[in-house]
Amino acid sequence: MSDDAIYDRFDEAAAEVSDQVISWRRHLHRHPELSNREVNTAAMIADHLRSLELDEVRTGIAGQGVVGVLRGGEPGDRVIALRADIDALPVPDECGVEFASTVVDEDYPGGPFPVSHACGHDCHTAMLMGAATVLAGARESLPGTVLFIFQPAEEGPPVEEKGGARQMIAEGACADPRPTMAFGFHVVPYPKGYVGYRVGNQFGASSLIKIEITGTQVHGSTPWMGIDTMPAVGAILTGIGQLYRQVNAFDPITVTIGHIQDVGRFNIIGRTTTLWGTIRCAIESDMADVRKRLETLATHSARAYNCTAAVEYLQDVPAVHNLQPWVDAALPTLRRVVGHDKVADTGATLGYDDVSEFVNTFGGLYVTLGVQDVELDDTGNPYPTRGGRGLYMNHNPHFYADDDTLVTGVRLHCHIAYDHLTGAVDADPSDSDHSTR
Repeated sequence: MSDDAIYDRFDEAAAEVSDQVISWRRHLHRHPELSNREVNTAAMIADHLRSLELDEVRTGIAGQGVVGVLRGGEPGDRVIALRADIDALPVPDECGVEFASTVVDEDYPGGPFPVSHACGHDCHTAMLMGAATVLAGARESLPGTVLFIFQPAEEGPPVEEKGGARQMIAEGACADPRPTMAFGFHVVPYPKGYVGYRVGNQFGASSLIKIEITGTQVHGSTPWMGIDTMPAVGAILTGIGQLYRQVNAFDPITVTIGHIQDVGRFNIIGRTTTLWGTIRCAIESDMADVRKRLETLATHSARAYNCTAAVEYLQDVPAVHNLQPWVDAALPTLRRVVGHDKVADTGATLGYDDVSEFVNTFGGLYVTLGVQDVELDDTGNPYPTRGGRGLYMNHNPHFYADDDTLVTGVRLHCHIAYDHLTGAVDADPSDSDHSTR
């Protein structure tokens, strides 16, 4: 069978499974589960992979991770790892669909939390399940092996737990067989059916921040008898806004405090206040400098108010780095799937994704897939279409994805997988320059 005939076969099979993919996505959207708690999601994935009679289905990797192994019927030594993340967010669901989540996790650390797929991982999971269906149906034509990697805890596990891509690799998810390419994509507020790519850092480097300020607890009526942490907290929050002026303005960074946790009461000045946040760097080598400056700011601001500050950096995630040879090799495939005019070179983002652990370790590519009612202006930035649902960023309670675009994601996985197994999408293994610019 010719390559063109196989591509047509993929596209026809993807269209046939499209309704099922939409159904999976809507079920997952209605029943989201937080990081390291994806029990039912993982069971649903594993049951489906087993129904395809894959060569292996491995479960319980890094918590709730699932890996399916499909060995093709043609000889070949390449191994493509197709990855989807499966966890949800502690974010309310306000996207307005009839299958919106009403889940509240009462037991999650720090909770209770409303839970939703406000990042689009329900789409990623459903599309990879669909791709597994299509590729399993064409296994006799595949010259190599496909790994279907369903990864938990991409959003980060609770700080006292291990999880995510790094833990999956550590527990042997990709040890046998070892991938020769990793591939995945993320749904984003970009025009429906568009694929975005970037040579260099597609996503930035990330570090979780924990700053614990300690003072002396006392009744609110006698503040002079204790040491109040709140003035130090205010100084740190204000000072963070000046960190941007201390690093190269042409290398974007962001420092965000998203959660403040105290142990006081309306009439008690508490002993400690803890700030939780994140550092993002477009240039990974900037991370050490930003950390040092933030630690200096926190410790000295605390000291100015007779408090102490302990700064910890947790859950480091490297940048997702797309090498030029991998991009060059994949562009013909991407353009075949969505059309030449719908493949766009995008700008940098300070979002992160720990798919970087797979791509940076095994080589490969990570791109974006547009799923919203938006258009691109002359500079390539999205803006809402007239009469559409609007533009909502990932992690916004109103984030939404167009169901009809999911079949495009199924086709992307299948075409890239086949083209890598046949050698069309490959890069010189000697080119291992994962520099972070």
